[in-house]
Amino acid sequence: MLELDLSAEIQALRQTFGDISEVVDVSRLREDIARLSEEAGAPDLWDDTERAQKVTSALSHRQSELARITGIAQRLDDLEVLVDLANEMGDEDSALEARNELSALTEIINQLEVQTLLDGEYDERAAIITIRSGAGGDDATDFAEMLLRMYLRWAEQHKYPVKVMDTSYAEGAGIKSATFEVDAPYAFGTLSVEAGTHRLARISPFGSADKRQTSFAAVEVIPLMEEATEVDIPEADIRVDVFRSSGPGGQSVNTTDSAVRITHLPTGIVVSMQNEKSQIQNRAAAMRVLQTRLLLLQKEEEAAKKKELAGNITASWGDQMRSYFLYGQQLVKDLRTGYESGNPASVFDGDLDGFISAGIRWRKRKDDDD
Repeated sequence: MLELDLSAEIQALRQTFGDISEVVDVSRLREDIARLSEEAGAPDLWDDTERAQKVTSALSHRQSELARITGIAQRLDDLEVLVDLANEMGDEDSALEARNELSALTEIINQLEVQTLLDGEYDERAAIITIRSGAGGDDATDFAEMLLRMYLRWAEQHKYPVKVMDTSYAEGAGIKSATFEVDAPYAFGTLSVEAGTHRLARISPFGSADKRQTSFAAVEVIPLMEEATEVDIPEADIRVDVFRSSGPGGQSVNTTDSAVRITHLPTGIVVSMQNEKSQIQNRAAAMRVLQTRLLLLQKEEEAAKKKELAGNITASWGDQMRSYFLYGQQLVKDLRTGYESGNPASVFDGDLDGFISAGIRWRKRKDDDD
């Protein structure tokens, strides 16, 4: 007779989930949702479009968070019912379904547990990610495009809204750079561990000598901060260049000079945007990113936290954090955590959760040691 006993495993999951629920503070979540719902229902909400978007976005994020927590709680209850049913009926199919559900819930709760480690000042915010090709010619620009696709696929799998803000295509293969926004709760805290230099080693598809080629790409991750609009940028401190948006091969995407590049003269920070429909929209998007970067710089200086923040949002050539080997032994290895995958194709298709979770745990241990 079938005897399926998953009680110990389920009890362990319930204990972990209970600890997570305390950290998340479900009561506070409900209070926030009630307050934001009242604000969202105000007749004059959309008189101020910017504020309305902030309110509705915050409400959506908190509702999603609460739905995830309550959904997991319900699935744990349903799992126990499924185990009882499998034992009563002696049903092997139900037993298999219960084991699979236990495995799925274990993975979900483990990922949620990692999120509770995201307690940094900006961790709960949306993220702006910039990928830049480095040394390696066509291989590097191709690698940068591979990384862009990898992150977009990861976001798609998690159903996170993504907005590509700027793409600079290379003359040959791939891209010189790309900037995109991931608008999801804790997107910055989650993706900030991806910041740094990524290295690709493979037999180059662009050479004729079949020699191994090493190329590099840098990933920068910054938080999207609402208060960045408070940063005053005098017109005399910026240079604005307008140019025609272009796609692969230099083909024109639109017939107007709508793309915008803003250079902040005192710091040398350059931000470009081309994916909005108008020059005004591209300039506004570029200014928002520039203000965010300047605010971060200001906070670093004021709070003497430059070293801490640079670990999250900068990517220098001496900061190699992950290697991708596509010749001989197929391998992707994180040089900080030691986490690795023998399936590079899956990683480039967005299978990043293991690397991200290991990175968050590594960073937390490092911060605790410091």
